[in-house]
Amino acid sequence: MKKFIILASSFVKMVSDLSSYRFLAEEARGFARFVNIYGKDKILIFSENFEGAKSALVKSILIKRGRRNRMFLHLSAMTLLTLGVLVSPFIQDVNLFGKNPSLTFAQSENESLITTPDVFDTKLSEKPRDTIIIYTVQNGDTLSGVAKRFGIDEDTIKWQNNLQSDYINVGDQLEILPVSGVAHKVARGDTVYTIAKRYTANAQAIADFPFNDFANPQTFSLVEGQILIVPDGVPPKETPRIVRRQFFAAGPVEVGASGFTWPARGTINQGYSWYHKGIDIGGDIGTPIVAGQSGRVSEVYTSGWNGGYGIHVIIAGDNGYSTLYSHMSGVNVSPGDRVEAGRSLIGWIGLTGRTTGPHVHFEIRGPAGFLNPLAIMQ
Repeated sequence: MKKFIILASSFVKMVSDLSSYRFLAEEARGFARFVNIYGKDKILIFSENFEGAKSALVKSILIKRGRRNRMFLHLSAMTLLTLGVLVSPFIQDVNLFGKNPSLTFAQSENESLITTPDVFDTKLSEKPRDTIIIYTVQNGDTLSGVAKRFGIDEDTIKWQNNLQSDYINVGDQLEILPVSGVAHKVARGDTVYTIAKRYTANAQAIADFPFNDFANPQTFSLVEGQILIVPDGVPPKETPRIVRRQFFAAGPVEVGASGFTWPARGTINQGYSWYHKGIDIGGDIGTPIVAGQSGRVSEVYTSGWNGGYGIHVIIAGDNGYSTLYSHMSGVNVSPGDRVEAGRSLIGWIGLTGRTTGPHVHFEIRGPAGFLNPLAIMQ
């Protein structure tokens, strides 16, 4: 009887231990499920916040076609420099690239520092200028020479500085615009359209100039008192004297030796420049757009802002170049479609994206960068 009681007690203890094991296993599985759900939830929240911040940053940089690129690059450089300063004390004694930590470099006693004669000469930067600058006329300067140096026409300098002749004096202070045209101080009630009309200019060119600020970049609203650059603008009093050359796109014609043709028929409203890497062909909404080169459709965007391009299509050409067609009202192709230059309908002229009027923005991109379509197809 005593032995039976001992066996029974052992069995009860074993069953109890088994129940405890099952309980603990079930609890562990439940905890694992909770950690899994909690982790996924946190990752999802982090991903949404990250994507939102990234989208806001990209929109902030691209919405004005690169106006804030400089600030972004400066902040990035400052961040890298700060990290370098913080990390350098920890790696200064570590030889990362060689076996001899005592290796140093020095100039020999027989060597001398040689410089070119013009090493200390100050030269004008060739990068795009974003503001009106002041230039002091030097000995030997001429109006045409100053204009050529800054890449603008002589009339622009005369208009901005109220010069009545081509004669300038040493020491004169000249205001130099970033591009040929006029500078306009915004008054109450002004819009890009009224300003463009006043100076016989193109409203789209005003909107596209990357250093023109707008209270709302999508509606091109202005702030009273701000200075607006009007590319290729002509003062009203000079309009009868100044006649800007106007080009026309003949529409789909025979494909040239370069493999390109006009994608649409209309007026060339805006040409190629350092801030406008293509041409604008104006036309009524719904005007057909054909492929400007033979190849395959690589990208199609059927809605959205898309960096200001709006609805647009990109074609990868057989000749190694690609072409872009933007501000469309609709598309007639899909990615991967085969298109033929001058024959395949790819879409229609519209008013989407960063645009002040119906037109198609046409770009040619090559291995070395953008090309001027006018130079190729004229």
